[in-house]
Amino acid sequence: MNIPTETDRELWDRACRGERSAFGDLFDRHARAVHNHLFRRTASWADAEDLTSAAFLHAWRMRSEVVLHHDSALPWLFAVARNLAANSGRALQRHQALRARLPAPVPSPDHADEVAARLDDERTMAALLRAVAELPDRDREVLELCVWSGLDHQAAAAVLGVAVGTVKSRLHRARARLRGLVPVGPSAEDARSDSAADRRSPIAKEAS
Repeated sequence: MNIPTETDRELWDRACRGERSAFGDLFDRHARAVHNHLFRRTASWADAEDLTSAAFLHAWRMRSEVVLHHDSALPWLFAVARNLAANSGRALQRHQALRARLPAPVPSPDHADEVAARLDDERTMAALLRAVAELPDRDREVLELCVWSGLDHQAAAAVLGVAVGTVKSRLHRARARLRGLVPVGPSAEDARSDSAADRRSPIAKEAS
């Protein structure tokens, strides 16, 4: 007998009542998407992992004040991730200070091919970000949300706090400027990033 999957709103309501398992289900559902979104902004798997942890810690602390978009927690989580990435220096310092007070994890072997793959992905993402950096920030953010992270126009508008029409015009402008310069279609970039996350990111593995 299949048990119906709870919606984000149902899980969030349970989390607001203090049920940590419900919040854990939300983490399992969305951590991979948040982690990949942050990697595309930072070009660093380590920074993306730390910022993802910080984003979900912030979400837990602010859970009673959150307004979900169409019963989905992902737009709000992307908005938190966006703000953390914009202030990544301070956010990472706070998160790393918190981790420093926790018991040290048991060391695990790090295979050479995985290390090489991580470095290769970071170099590839850094090169892509350099090309995209020529776009105005407002256009680049819409490209990241709609093309790389797969949000629809309404959800992206909710993340950015702008009208849906503004999202559409910014996305059209970004695509026009990048056409022929870098691959911006979801089939190329999303497939590469998702498979990379599956191979290496502890958060992605935990959420898959």
